[in-house]
Amino acid sequence: MGNRRSLIGTAGWGIPSRYKAEFPQSGSHLERYGKRFPVVEIDTSFYKPHRRETYERWAHAVPEHFRFAVKAPKSMTHEHRLADCEGLTEDFLGQVEGLGEKLSVLLVQLPPSLPFEPEVAGGFFDMLGKRIRARLACEPRHPTWFSAETDALLAGHQVARVAADPASVPEAAGPGGSPGLAYFRWHGAPRIYYSGYDAETLDRFARQVEAAAASGAEVWGIFDNTAAGHALGNAMAVDAMVA
Repeated sequence: MGNRRSLIGTAGWGIPSRYKAEFPQSGSHLERYGKRFPVVEIDTSFYKPHRRETYERWAHAVPEHFRFAVKAPKSMTHEHRLADCEGLTEDFLGQVEGLGEKLSVLLVQLPPSLPFEPEVAGGFFDMLGKRIRARLACEPRHPTWFSAETDALLAGHQVARVAADPASVPEAAGPGGSPGLAYFRWHGAPRIYYSGYDAETLDRFARQVEAAAASGAEVWGIFDNTAAGHALGNAMAVDAMVA
C-alpha cells in the first residue's frame, strides 16, 4: 500500500481466465490477487458465516500491506434492519477479527426498503463502533438517507457513506458521512453486476477517486460487477489511472 491513498480492488478475488496472464501463475487465487491489488472486499459474508480460522487463513495468504473490507451479514441489515443486533454482532466479530490488523473496513449495505430513522441508525452505529476497531462504511439505498441530517449522523459516528454506481438517487453518486474515508462501489451499468464499464466511464471514476484523495480521504474503489467477469479488467484500468 505504501503511501497511496487511492486503493482499487474488486468484490472477491476470482481471476477469470482472460486476465490470468496479468497475475502470477503460482499460488491460490487470493495469493495471486494480493500481489496485484492492495485491497479486496469480502461480500460472501453477507450471505453466510465463515469460520474464524478461514479469515485467519485469508489474512496469512496476502502481503503485510494488504487490507480487507468485509460486508456485514444480511441478518443484521435486512432481517433485523439494524435493531437488536448485539448478539449477531458479537458472533460476526468473533469470526471476522481473524483477519487481525488486515481488517480495515466493515461495510454495511442497507436494503432499499429501509428508511432513515435517527434513533435506530444512531443506536446501531454507536453499538458497532464501540465493538470494532475497523472503520465503518454504509451503503444506504432508501432516498431518506441522503440529506444533511443523515450525513451529520454518520459523520458523528465516524461512518463513511458509500458512493455507488448506479446511484439510487443523484446524491448517492458521491461519498458522504465521515470525511476520512471515501468508499466507492461500482456495481455495473446498465445491467447491475453484469455490465462492464466503457473507457469514458472508467476515466470519470478515476477522476472522482483522485478528487476524493485530494481532499485528504483514504479512497477505496471496489468493482462489484463480477457476474460476467468484468470487475477485474475495470479495476486494473482505474488502478493504472490513479497509481
